[in-house]
Amino acid sequence: MQLHFSPCMRSITISSSNGFIDLMKIKVAARHFSYRTLFHTILILAFLLPFVFILTAVVTLEGVNKCSSFDCLGRRLGPRFLGRVDDSGRLVRDFYKILNQVNTEEIPHGLKLPDSFSQLVSEMKNSHYDARTFAFMLRAMMEKFERDIRESKFTELMNKHFAASSIPKGIHCLSLRLTDEYSSNAHARKQLPPPELLPVLSDNSYHHFILSTDNILAASVVVASTVQSSLKPEKIVFHVITDKKTYAGMHSWFALNPVFPAIVEVKGVHQFDWLTRENVPVLQAVENQNGIRDYYHGNHVAGANFSDTTPRTFASKLQARSPKYISLLNHLRIYIPELFPNLDKVVFLDDDVVIQRDLSPLWEIDLGGKVNGAVETCEGEDEWVMSKHFRNYFNFSHPLIAKNLDADECAWAYGMNIFDLSAWRKTNIRETYHSWLRENLKSNMTMWKLGTLPPALIAFKGHVFPIDPSWHMLGLGYQNNTNIEHVKKAAVVHYNGQSKPWLQIGFEHLRPFWTKYVNYSNDFIRNCHILES
Repeated sequence: MQLHFSPCMRSITISSSNGFIDLMKIKVAARHFSYRTLFHTILILAFLLPFVFILTAVVTLEGVNKCSSFDCLGRRLGPRFLGRVDDSGRLVRDFYKILNQVNTEEIPHGLKLPDSFSQLVSEMKNSHYDARTFAFMLRAMMEKFERDIRESKFTELMNKHFAASSIPKGIHCLSLRLTDEYSSNAHARKQLPPPELLPVLSDNSYHHFILSTDNILAASVVVASTVQSSLKPEKIVFHVITDKKTYAGMHSWFALNPVFPAIVEVKGVHQFDWLTRENVPVLQAVENQNGIRDYYHGNHVAGANFSDTTPRTFASKLQARSPKYISLLNHLRIYIPELFPNLDKVVFLDDDVVIQRDLSPLWEIDLGGKVNGAVETCEGEDEWVMSKHFRNYFNFSHPLIAKNLDADECAWAYGMNIFDLSAWRKTNIRETYHSWLRENLKSNMTMWKLGTLPPALIAFKGHVFPIDPSWHMLGLGYQNNTNIEHVKKAAVVHYNGQSKPWLQIGFEHLRPFWTKYVNYSNDFIRNCHILES
């Protein structure tokens, strides 16, 4: 800090130590100069000098002492003392400009990427990166992390598909133990139902349910939940259909665990004389066409281009390749009128449903001459299952599909259906189903991919009566954000999708609606370590 007096004592100048900044210049009137005036001047200077010293120190510490003008000092100190806007906005704009430039250019070949943000900061400090290099590093890291996340998502979907397609060890154990019990325990082989109740199997005054499955545990939940929720369990008759390998175990379960007063019949597909290859072309197609078996059981990754598909699209393709779609048990519902020629009206249930309300009012619904009473799935907000039209199931670029179907037509749900068998027998639904299956096989399955619902949507076209959505809530196996209050109010909840409640991938908060009907005190369930989670 320096003071300069002009030769004639007309002015006093205060400047910085290097002389570049004139901090203050005081003019003194020569004619009126007096000691009194000098005293006041020195007093004012004594008051101002400490502040000037502080300002100068701040400037020096911040490296701005090279400024050649008071205006420069004001720009530097203004944000703190004068409330002026600082330079952060300009810095952001400059960096944004660099990012835009880097985004349009190729990433330099051989750029070594750090594994974390902290490592990036460390390398910046040690290698003295400029802003452009930093931007390239940041972009390359982001793209790499995006690729890794995408690959992890596809891997997760593939593992989930395999988990959904496999048989859990506990359920496999249950089937084996019950099959062994069938061969060694006469009580496990007793006739179902007893001979005196056989006439009830064709009595239309009862409420007949049909269940087609090879999952003994799932079948036990469907039957138990239906009976426990019914106001008239004595009027319930269950017709459980299974395959040959599961028949003994399924029979053992219901023979040893009766659901009195309801009646249960267990039949294997091999016990239906009508189910021949001539009457069921699905059997012939599955046995004779290796392409179909390869499609459902082959390598789902081979030939897949992950860069051109989204995880959701890939998940849909995996779902369409579930092995259950070539199972006769899954197609069996289309043959119900022939398998039960003496019944007039039935309710068909999938094995992944839980009944929470008395279903006897379903038999009172007037279907108005229609064949299939079902919940429509085109008016809900759920994008997985409740916003589906024909466009979601069919390939409308195929000429036959485009010619015969309307993309905007509403889809409906399989899984809880009221079938008027008397009306059904007057239609050509089964023949239509078969003819479209053949056409799809001829076109190498390019008309649709997803199992039994697409051909049923065509075959039942014009024969569906919409029922209230509260009867059938879907999607509990697709997403974990299902509204719990809606689940509690639904008559039937359906775990359609991969996340079945008996699998480890099932959603934890939705599983209790299913597990409450599992008899965990049963010896077979305990010995197979099927434990409540």
